[in-house]
Amino acid sequence: MIQLDNVHKAFGEKRVLRGVTLEVPRGESMVIIGGSGTGKSVALKCILGLVRPDSGTITLDGQPVDKGDRDDFLARFGMLFQGAALFDSLTVWQNVAFRLLRGNQKLPKTQAREIAIEKLRRVGLTPETADLYPAELSGGMQKRVGLARAIAADPEVIFFDEPTTGLDPIMAGVINELIREIVVEMGATAMTITHDMTSVRAIADDVAMLHDGVIKWTGTVVEIDSCADPYVQQFIHGRAEGPIEAVR
Repeated sequence: MIQLDNVHKAFGEKRVLRGVTLEVPRGESMVIIGGSGTGKSVALKCILGLVRPDSGTITLDGQPVDKGDRDDFLARFGMLFQGAALFDSLTVWQNVAFRLLRGNQKLPKTQAREIAIEKLRRVGLTPETADLYPAELSGGMQKRVGLARAIAADPEVIFFDEPTTGLDPIMAGVINELIREIVVEMGATAMTITHDMTSVRAIADDVAMLHDGVIKWTGTVVEIDSCADPYVQQFIHGRAEGPIEAVR
């Protein structure tokens, strides 16, 4: 569904991506792991066309991501942002229906609200939540609203950017379970970037280790504990000693 082939990206003299090659199968959940500043977010932005690679190719369903109608391309994606990234001035339902109320397929407010409430129910929130504002919600509820917004338009591909950041272990487990259920139900292709190994084990089919701008290892989530790659082993066990140098 998504293919990156030898993708490079630098910002000035800082080389962030140094030849990323990765395939994400249709309908599967790929999780990219790696430390902070290794290029995980930049890779997602390159796929979405928010950042243009210096070289290499990226395709979605076999078509280059930089060709064709931009609105049609973006309509295929949903996104759960780190920290939920809700609009403070909009009510919960307006946040969820943000895409539905705009663009080429703009829906009437009544219909958009009905869809928003349905998606809120799917993530475990009551219809009464719809008319609240984000500031009136807990962190876990805000994350659920962000998830409802990500799936509001039934996208083919969903990106999850550090989906459990800032949540307590119980709520993080709830969000991981919701993500897994929804991705399977929708048959969507999912890409997640995270450093939370609990999330990796809960939502991944496949895992890719990104370090120093390249993919060091790829495999199934079942294989990750037994793989011999020293970068993966240091990362998943949180060891101070190993090939990954800690920034001091």
